[in-house]
Amino acid sequence: MRKKGVSDGQPETATHMYDEAGQAARVVRRQLKANEALMAELGLLLRRMRPVALVTIGRGSSDHAATFAQYLFETRLGVVTSSAAPSVSSLYNATPDMGGMVCLAISQSGKSPDLLAAVERAKACGAFVIALVNEASSPLADLADKVAPLHAGRELSVAATKSYIASLSAITHLAAAWAEDQELLDALHGLPGLLEQAWALDWSAGLEALRGAANLYTVGRGVGFGAALEIALKFKETCGLHAEAFSAAEVRHGPMALVGEGFPVLALAQNDQSRPGVDALVEDFVARGARVLLARGGDGPDLPGVERLPTVDAHPVLEPILYVQSAYRMLNALSLARGFDPDRPPYLNKITETL
Repeated sequence: MRKKGVSDGQPETATHMYDEAGQAARVVRRQLKANEALMAELGLLLRRMRPVALVTIGRGSSDHAATFAQYLFETRLGVVTSSAAPSVSSLYNATPDMGGMVCLAISQSGKSPDLLAAVERAKACGAFVIALVNEASSPLADLADKVAPLHAGRELSVAATKSYIASLSAITHLAAAWAEDQELLDALHGLPGLLEQAWALDWSAGLEALRGAANLYTVGRGVGFGAALEIALKFKETCGLHAEAFSAAEVRHGPMALVGEGFPVLALAQNDQSRPGVDALVEDFVARGARVLLARGGDGPDLPGVERLPTVDAHPVLEPILYVQSAYRMLNALSLARGFDPDRPPYLNKITETL
């Protein structure tokens, strides 16, 4: 469904989405400074607690941030991390034993009823609740044992951008402080400048490839999978484009059957152990005639038949965050080019009233 009255000639800078996504560097800079002592305190607390597992709760973009957290906490800390299904408590009234666990609740508004019900139940079942929330005076903040504000400021566009990136930076800060990973902490403090560089990159190849598209795949792996999920969601809600996100490890198990001549694929490959597998998958896509856009960290030869998107090299944990920042600018422009208003996706509200 296209939004009436939105001109294809409207400049990309004339939207809240553009303005808010462009604030991400300032948001992260402010957040890192404001939360430095808090994250050190939480890191010490978690090392003393030695939780048996970590359960995440979030919806939409916040759940995609939780996917990023799962890979980060499991690979950097060895702590089993799983996304909770809010309906377990909000619909089924179940009470799983969560003693000895940490519940990490992620939300922009801190007001969604099913998220609050799930957090309340997790706490009643023995979990220690940490909230990453943009609204520090929200009901979620009141429920939590510890609150780490996102410091993203007010977000007017329905499509969450700066608050999503703020969630990723807060998750990274928490993981680095918990693991006492000085290399990651040092890299994280350079993230604001890297975000500024990523925002300035030209991903207009995405407009050319996707202006008339009906479907596409987004693909990532490891810490990059959450970014693939988030970008796919934004294609749907801001561009009216059916996008499905897959782990590079899973796409061959059925979904590859849909890939043929001209089928668009956006692949993300941060420069870690996952990159060779993503490269191999991209070669398979090209062999099937797919039109592949690739955001790829680190050095290495270009892959034949692939449209390489410009990227900023960084610590592998941070590279997917930078891909999302570059993608937001492209998505905003693509939304307008396809006749949509990225600030007001059809049928969506800022606070999702899921029951």
